[in-house]
Amino acid sequence: QWYQRRVRKAVVSTQSTGKKKGKKKGKKGDSGGGDEEEGFKLAPSTFIPGIDEASTNYDEIWKTRDETDNFQQKYDAELIKELKRGEVEGEIRVQVDDLMRQELKNLKAALQKDAGKKGGKGSAKKKGKKKDKKGGKKGKKEKDLTPDRTIESLYEELVKEGILVQYPKVKISDFMGEYSYLGTTLRQANIEPMPSLADVRRVTTEYGILPMGSQTVHETAPFIKSMLIAGPHGTGKRMLVNAICSELGANLMDLTAENICGKYPGKAGLTMLLHLVMKVGKLLQPTVVYIGNAEKTFIKKVPKNDMSDPKRLKKELPKIIKKMSAEDRIMFIGTSLTPWDGDVKGMCQVYQKIILIPRPDYASRYLLFKELILRMGGRLSATLDLSSLAKISDGYTPGHIMGAVKHVLTERRVQQLTRKPLTASEFVTPLARVDPIYKEEEEQFKKWYSKTPLGKKRDKLKAEDEEGEGGGKGGKGAKGGKKKGKGKKKGKGKKKKGK
Repeated sequence: QWYQRRVRKAVVSTQSTGKKKGKKKGKKGDSGGGDEEEGFKLAPSTFIPGIDEASTNYDEIWKTRDETDNFQQKYDAELIKELKRGEVEGEIRVQVDDLMRQELKNLKAALQKDAGKKGGKGSAKKKGKKKDKKGGKKGKKEKDLTPDRTIESLYEELVKEGILVQYPKVKISDFMGEYSYLGTTLRQANIEPMPSLADVRRVTTEYGILPMGSQTVHETAPFIKSMLIAGPHGTGKRMLVNAICSELGANLMDLTAENICGKYPGKAGLTMLLHLVMKVGKLLQPTVVYIGNAEKTFIKKVPKNDMSDPKRLKKELPKIIKKMSAEDRIMFIGTSLTPWDGDVKGMCQVYQKIILIPRPDYASRYLLFKELILRMGGRLSATLDLSSLAKISDGYTPGHIMGAVKHVLTERRVQQLTRKPLTASEFVTPLARVDPIYKEEEEQFKKWYSKTPLGKKRDKLKAEDEEGEGGGKGGKGAKGGKKKGKGKKKGKGKKKKGK
């Protein structure tokens, strides 16, 4: 209060002195009335505009609002809508303007066409009709058979019918296998080596996981619509399909002949089934469509005891795959145990990439035994000769090896490991009960693969290389032969002259 009184007195005194000076100057006739009054002036505050804004905001929104029941201070949806409404209107306005400009262009183009048609009729009409027909065919869109249904109802129907199925979570790294370090040595000896399990894992990642994982990569990378995985029993074909789905978080649709048998009967039913699969697959990308025993779809002669109608998808599959665009992150994956039973040409038309899984080599078998024993709770010791075990298990698949390890490492056996370590002989008995993959079966797979487009190219290149090597040697011999022949002729001519 004392400070305020002193300030008031100072202000009053300054005002009175200013008035007296003004009167004196006025009497003398000086022209100094426009000068500013002297005194202390406050600088403009940077906080007052913000306080004013907050005050007006409070008066407009919060002053009349009752917040007694909102103790947790939950958000108000209406306030958020009001704030965002302006942003949405601005975005929509830009889109509407673009559409209006496009419509204007189309109208101008239509007017120009009409003006051109009036000038020259006759042949122009015929050409126009042809163009319209062609354009109509290209611009045709698929008819939506379920326009009134929601995606949730379609998804539920596919789950109930057993088309959209669950799959075990498997990582691609769980498909174990070692690289083939002898591959280069075998190629130098003109022997084409079989791919290793590590090669299969790499190719599956490049063809199945990487393109499907990103929309940008899928649109820019080479477009792969379908893939066939062939190999003997127990090599991990279905495991690779599950690994692709797990890594992508994809939906898995099962269109195996046995699974769709009796479901959606007739031609109309099949059309509806494929429509549902593609519609749900496109809306809930990425999607993997699995076809087990893919060779049955293209089998030459259906066995009498097979009641699953395996050829049901033969005509429809190529059409569906042909219609797929780069925007659709959908992949058809087939697996085959005996691919030579089906028509190679038909299978290659449907499946772009073919992956052949061989029986594991020594390095892969060694790795499989080591990793599986450790995963099942076993221990590695000096008594367990993994090298010998990998050597005697030649011809057995990863499935056979996993079965043998599970059979040996029971809960009771794991508890006894401290007193009784594992030995290689324990795994021999369960392996002996299973038939291995013999060389004849492997040769059959090689023979079938040589009939595929990639196999034919490989054989052609190999034949050209062999011809080039043989032709070079043969060419030199031919030249030498010609020279010798010429020498003989000359000698004969000299003898004749002497005679």
